[in-house]
Amino acid sequence: MRRGVNAISYLSKVSGLMLLMVAFVCLAGCRHQQAEYVRVEGSMLGTFLHLSAQTSVSSAEIYERMMRIDSMAKASMSIFDKNSLLSRINRGETDSLDEHIVFNITLAERVSRLSGGVYDVTVKPLVEAYGFAGKNPDFKVNVDSLLEFVGYDKISVRDGRLVKSDRRVQLDFNSIAKGYVVDLAAEALEQWGIENYMVDIGGEVRCKGVNPKGMAWRVGIETPFDGNDVPGAYIQQVLSLNDCAMATSGNYRRYYIDNQGRKVAHTINPQTGQSAITDLLSATVVAPTCAEADAFGTMFMALGKERAIELARELESEGVMVYFITSGEGDEFEIYYSKQLASALKQIEGFNAI
Repeated sequence: MRRGVNAISYLSKVSGLMLLMVAFVCLAGCRHQQAEYVRVEGSMLGTFLHLSAQTSVSSAEIYERMMRIDSMAKASMSIFDKNSLLSRINRGETDSLDEHIVFNITLAERVSRLSGGVYDVTVKPLVEAYGFAGKNPDFKVNVDSLLEFVGYDKISVRDGRLVKSDRRVQLDFNSIAKGYVVDLAAEALEQWGIENYMVDIGGEVRCKGVNPKGMAWRVGIETPFDGNDVPGAYIQQVLSLNDCAMATSGNYRRYYIDNQGRKVAHTINPQTGQSAITDLLSATVVAPTCAEADAFGTMFMALGKERAIELARELESEGVMVYFITSGEGDEFEIYYSKQLASALKQIEGFNAI
């Protein structure tokens, strides 16, 4: 009997060891599966979506989550969807706000104050008049009449509701909402425990950790010349980034030539009511969040080179870094960048640290 007991005991130990080995192999397999990077390609907010993440979550599940975020964003903040909450607010049909609009108004007010009012999300009447909000341009824009109800100080949030000093005030979040949606997408990935990822929606990027090669994520800055209409076709500079967000603003794509031969760009100065054409051709901003990077990029474009460089220095303490491309002699460019960004640049010879 003892031999039988010993044999059974031995077999139990062997079986237990085998089960342990099977469990170990399974765990190792699961870990290997988690170490793989999945790619998600599609469209969000009317532009492209590129996403790469190290996760065991399927690409189909990630894409479905991104589409839910896309639908939510359009239903909340789109000025092109007449049924969105923002469109109804702009028509005066409601003053109730959701959390997304409250966030964007709060951040926009901060950026407006920093810029002295040159950045302003109440600029919609002007943007619409110039033809950048889904309507044909008015070649005889009555700037003075529109400026009467443009100004960030004409709105406030009180108990979840929008208070306007003039009922004609309208909001346009196109300079901030896409970055905000990138942040929402990144937060969704982190809710799954994903530590290595990059989300790119229309060239606005947020990344964390490392890429599939175990290195920092590489993100391109496009060459800002009129006619560069193919995203990624002409790259001026490559940055190596992790644990941050990046957005680029420029006037080399969204513009038209009016009936007097003048270039009208989509960046509108809310103080003058005029298209902001400056020697600052593009402003790339690296910041802790993509909403900040998005808003700051538009702000810098509206400010112009000199004031943009001055304010960029002030924002360095908040983790904001910039890469400005300005017009030089002839067809040459001049480059200005934050000193803290130097380690992320592929090359810096001949550039100007601000």
